[in-house]
Amino acid sequence: MNDFDQIALLLLIIVPLAGSLSMMFMPGRESRESWYFAIFVAAVSLVLSLVIFARYDYDQGGYQYLTSYDWLPGPMDIELALGIDGISAPMVMLNGIVLFGGVLISRTIVHRSRDFFVLLFALAAGVYGVFVARDLFFLFFFYELAVLPMYLLIGVWGSSTDFGTFLRTKEYGAMKLLIFLVAGSILVWIGILALYVEATNAGSGTFSLRGLQVLSENGAFDSQFQTLVFPLFMVGFGVLAGLWPFHTWSPDGHVAAPTAVSMLHAGVLMKLGAYGIIRVGMFLLPEGADNWMPVLITLGTVNVLYGAVSAMSQTDLKYIIGYSSVSHMGYVMMGIATLDNIGVGGAVLQMFSHGMMTALMFLLVGSIYHQTHTRDINVLNGLASRMPVNTFFFAIAGLASLGLPGLSGFIAEFMVFTGAFRTYMPLAILAVIGAALTAIYILRLLARTFMGESDQQWADLKDSSPVEMTVGAAFVGIIIFVGVWPEPLLRVINVSVQSIPGV
Repeated sequence: MNDFDQIALLLLIIVPLAGSLSMMFMPGRESRESWYFAIFVAAVSLVLSLVIFARYDYDQGGYQYLTSYDWLPGPMDIELALGIDGISAPMVMLNGIVLFGGVLISRTIVHRSRDFFVLLFALAAGVYGVFVARDLFFLFFFYELAVLPMYLLIGVWGSSTDFGTFLRTKEYGAMKLLIFLVAGSILVWIGILALYVEATNAGSGTFSLRGLQVLSENGAFDSQFQTLVFPLFMVGFGVLAGLWPFHTWSPDGHVAAPTAVSMLHAGVLMKLGAYGIIRVGMFLLPEGADNWMPVLITLGTVNVLYGAVSAMSQTDLKYIIGYSSVSHMGYVMMGIATLDNIGVGGAVLQMFSHGMMTALMFLLVGSIYHQTHTRDINVLNGLASRMPVNTFFFAIAGLASLGLPGLSGFIAEFMVFTGAFRTYMPLAILAVIGAALTAIYILRLLARTFMGESDQQWADLKDSSPVEMTVGAAFVGIIIFVGVWPEPLLRVINVSVQSIPGV
């Protein structure tokens, strides 16, 4: 192991944290320099994440870039242990890409811009920490660090939406998000403490993920214990993943959040929930997972159908994308619940694919809203003639969302469907119906918003800015690349999926 491998993951966390702390001492809360410095920090973070992914040895598999630092030795045995495997490596890269894109397009944040980036980088550091932590205590610590800044990011820099008959304020969206996610965190923390106590009773009290997995493999956690504790993680992490019926915070949070936060929220943050179910629930409690997977795949199927039907009834662009995210996270839940190597691999690929296409959608909607000050598809029409590049990018993201062959969403959903048909055929059929509903609301959105004659009130509209076009083009390129050639991602993902107990 060279010196870079020993410090790479620590740098991944330290860089955004150091950027956040440094910005707190920068003069001028609304200075333009804040954005330039934020771009630098995000660029370094992106390069680190790309290098780490590219250097991951899929032939070797398992955890790599291993390092650890004692934090609380003795009976509790807590250490800052870091490492990535084939499941977390793509998520690390996803966070780097979306973070850099979100910072680039945040030049429009002029009110307290310094404070905005302070919180944004704290959130990003938390996300990185969850994906690379090999200790349950620090995984939970970083999980909370990723979640809590969302309250202020939405409550201060978000926007309220007037639907005529009722008002959705940014404060409402922020508070609803906080209440749901804190409730989920409580369940997760109870589950973590239960694992520690049971490990202590077995003679080896530890928070180490590897140590707990060894105990699980040696029979320290009996079937009854696993069956009782697994739903704590399934529901606790599932809240953040938008699992029905605990999903309602997500669309409201999406709508209220500023563009960059929506990109990170839907693109990366929701993936923490699904990742937690895999990393903690499935690796440490395989018998409990096996017993509860029929429930999870049923709820995931409801996610797919409910999210799609709800998206069909919305007229606000952000609400449509928000409910679409609920639906697509349903595919992730279904793939996980198959306990099939193809299905679980498809779930992880879907996490990456959905992160890219949803971040792109929110970027484009933000560009439209910045000029029109509305997201109502009943008002927006004929934008293709005014915003051709925006329209093209949105079409690519939408077609990826409905699973068009040649785009990233197709191969991910295909793998999930394959795994589901091999294990739960009736629910797989319902999921395919959900995919058809996705096509309906996506094509409806494209037709009503972008096609047809442009209204005279949009005569002065300009296309997305050069920065937005650059970010959008990069996201589109990744969506097409993964759709055409998914092998570089899948070879990394599959090597770790095959190591999940019971898969």
